[in-house]
Amino acid sequence: MTAIDSPALPIGAAFDRMPFTRRHVLIALALFVAFVIESWEQLALVYVSGDLGAKLGIDEAGIGLVLSAVAFGMIPGVLVWGPVADRIGRRPTAFWSLLAYGVIALASAFAQNAEVLVALRVASGLALAGVYTITFPLFLELLPTRHRGPAAVYLSIGWPIGMLAAIGASTVLGDLGWHVVVVASAVAGVWAFAIRAWVPESPYWLAARGRQEEARAVLRSLGSPDAEATFTVASERVGRPLDLFKGGLARITLVMLALNFVFNWGYWGLQTWLPTLLQERGLTLSASLGFAALSALMMIPGYVSASLLTGRFGRKRVFLLYVVAAALGGLWFATAGSSFGLYAGNFVLSFFSMGAWGVWNTWNGEFYPTALRGTGYSWATAAQLVATTVAPSAVGALLANATGFTATMLIINAFMVATALLAVPLPETEGRELE
Repeated sequence: MTAIDSPALPIGAAFDRMPFTRRHVLIALALFVAFVIESWEQLALVYVSGDLGAKLGIDEAGIGLVLSAVAFGMIPGVLVWGPVADRIGRRPTAFWSLLAYGVIALASAFAQNAEVLVALRVASGLALAGVYTITFPLFLELLPTRHRGPAAVYLSIGWPIGMLAAIGASTVLGDLGWHVVVVASAVAGVWAFAIRAWVPESPYWLAARGRQEEARAVLRSLGSPDAEATFTVASERVGRPLDLFKGGLARITLVMLALNFVFNWGYWGLQTWLPTLLQERGLTLSASLGFAALSALMMIPGYVSASLLTGRFGRKRVFLLYVVAAALGGLWFATAGSSFGLYAGNFVLSFFSMGAWGVWNTWNGEFYPTALRGTGYSWATAAQLVATTVAPSAVGALLANATGFTATMLIINAFMVATALLAVPLPETEGRELE
């Protein structure tokens, strides 16, 4: 059968009977490591912030500015890279973004003062924003429909692995200074070549650009039995940011933006100051790092359990259950009167909040058609990054004004409650073909 007389199918239908193959495993590995790198970059300096402050002669406010600089650069970065990914493709966006990040991160290791370091970290955030934005949309657009939810949740495990890598690096390399940790971050940019070698372009994007034969070639390599069809798409016009706020998408977009902000504020407000908060409760720095490492380990079964449940019960139910459970864990952690309560509450918080994040990373990428998926995900990421930028300074201000551990944690926890409320009106997407 030739392409001319082959049946016409919506591009999403080519993924309905597709098996999960070895090629998918290789793609998952390449993008998993990319997500590890993204987590590492945002957390590595948190655990060597003491050395950073001493070497550069800056106080807690200055350290907070350095820690927030990457996220600050990523905010405009994601808003640029998302539409770029919709225009030039997912794969080249991931490659050039990660490669540019490695080069700029290497330069930042040699910064002689805080001003130069902040400027270079802002620039590295601008670069990293591309791969940060497109990792999940690209993965979703390469997966069989029935495996899309569970597999994408597993990809999210890269976040705690990145945390553990950052903690490990601070333990092993911390005595050598913050510069060495940043050099290790820069080396990760080489992984861009693994992405270019192992990850194909999205068939959704190729079909939307009218590149039918290239889309068929990728689908053949992914094992689709429908690879020889002629594929139709929801729209062949590249989406524009304003399209996110038109028609039925407007309500979804507004709720999605608010949810991304409050969810990431609750998470990031805790993580950036967790060592300091724990030291207020009497733990030493080394003990607080061990606590953070154990918390990261608890995130992994949280992701795994969410992956097993989302395909059976759907995105919304699992997400709501996990966010509510995380809020209860946060309440336990905030009001703990013993070491056991402190550990147990935070482990419950880590388990369920990260399971919810795994579901959200998938669900968040399924609301928009191909023409707008990169742009929509970039706006979602921008909302997260605004929270990432604001939360460290806001929590730092609370601590500086002697608000105290319990009151600070309860304020952070309120953002988890708001997350659950905002998720209620969003549509279920489990089992639905991507457009």
